Amino acid sequence: MGIATSRQVYATRSSLFDRCRYFLGDGAGLPGDWRWVAIGLALICPLAAAGCGRTASASYRLNLVESAKQRLKPEQEQQVATILTALFGTPDEPIALAETGLDEAKLVLAAGPVRSDIVGRKNGLYREHCAHCHGVTGDGMGPTAAFLNPYPRDYRPGVFKFKSTERADKPTHGDLVMVLRNGLAGSSMPSFALLSDAKIDALAEYVKYLSMRGEVELALMRAFFELDDEDQGRLPEDRDFLIDEILLPVAESWQGAEDALIEVPEMPSDLDLAASIAKGKELFYGNKANCVKCHGVTALGDGQVNDYDDWNKVVVQAHKTVVGKLEQAGKTSTWEMDAEEVAEHRAELAWLDRFEQVLDGNALPPRTIRPRNLRQGVYRGGMRPLDLYYRIHAGINGAPMPAAKGTVPPEDIWHIVNYIRSLPYGFNGTLGVDRPMVARDRL
Repeated sequence: MGIATSRQVYATRSSLFDRCRYFLGDGAGLPGDWRWVAIGLALICPLAAAGCGRTASASYRLNLVESAKQRLKPEQEQQVATILTALFGTPDEPIALAETGLDEAKLVLAAGPVRSDIVGRKNGLYREHCAHCHGVTGDGMGPTAAFLNPYPRDYRPGVFKFKSTERADKPTHGDLVMVLRNGLAGSSMPSFALLSDAKIDALAEYVKYLSMRGEVELALMRAFFELDDEDQGRLPEDRDFLIDEILLPVAESWQGAEDALIEVPEMPSDLDLAASIAKGKELFYGNKANCVKCHGVTALGDGQVNDYDDWNKVVVQAHKTVVGKLEQAGKTSTWEMDAEEVAEHRAELAWLDRFEQVLDGNALPPRTIRPRNLRQGVYRGGMRPLDLYYRIHAGINGAPMPAAKGTVPPEDIWHIVNYIRSLPYGFNGTLGVDRPMVARDRL
């Protein structure tokens, strides 16, 4: 905006403000209630004259917990942010390099502010439907996140719970689409089945984009630890490092998801269901599957209830680090230290103070994760027998739920599935015979 234009705008706003004051005055001589109305209008006038203006562009939030953990300096944080912008763009203008395998057209449909294009097609899907929980950055810290239990997923580590692939592998695109379409029962994640297939497909692509970006960010921050003295605290910015060493391993792990599908044996068509349930119960309480350890002897989810998922463990361990080192520093005397040791001690205290502030302002309070109450018949990853097979075979990535793979034969996992599916109908089950009938059940 030029100087002349700025003066014209200022003159216009000043003129409007003066006119408001001329007509409204200070409210003197008016009844008490009306006097406050007059003063309020006088204050609102300059704001109305200023107009709404253009909304500021959204920006990604740096992973400050990891930055503090790695003891990055401000200039190193700036380098990471600059590299991420070069590789992935901004929330309003995403970039999909060929190496990522991402579809940039889908990203454009999901990214940016909520708006319609020239043909009326709605864009900004992620911010319309997802950002209030998962955050613009995909860090699981949207405006509503603190009020939800469990917390919304933080995509940045690239860890996903409910999928058809082996435990350590990424979900397929179809897995993400299924979660978006069905939601996660028993959580705040709703179903988006009313959206078109194209929109759900675009949101799934954008989730992959945010996850890749977050994984690259973590890799960049951790790479500072490997630098030599001659690097002078700066990461290389050549293709060999940024693309081949940092980006490609992340992209290839996503592109290989389809090759990591769990092989599921067919359930025998002539299976004796009662015998299968009995066998499943034996495995449930036995040492091989040992489901009872967490889900409890009643399968009500009252076994081990003091554990954390991987996202909360990061914060818990960081808190332990800060508290432990502060206690140690409090017992340390600087009386016999030389100048260099005193400087190192003060630098350590400054880092701990910063780390503590970061945890207070950039991380949600840790929460324990409760095992599933299997008698309710509510399964977050889906209620199909196949979905339960996936959970038991591979466990749940990011959660304490272990994999039965390697300890329980693949065909025997079906017996555990059948036993779990029978639990809601047993004693204490949601649909159990011990539950009193309500009017609708008699119809």
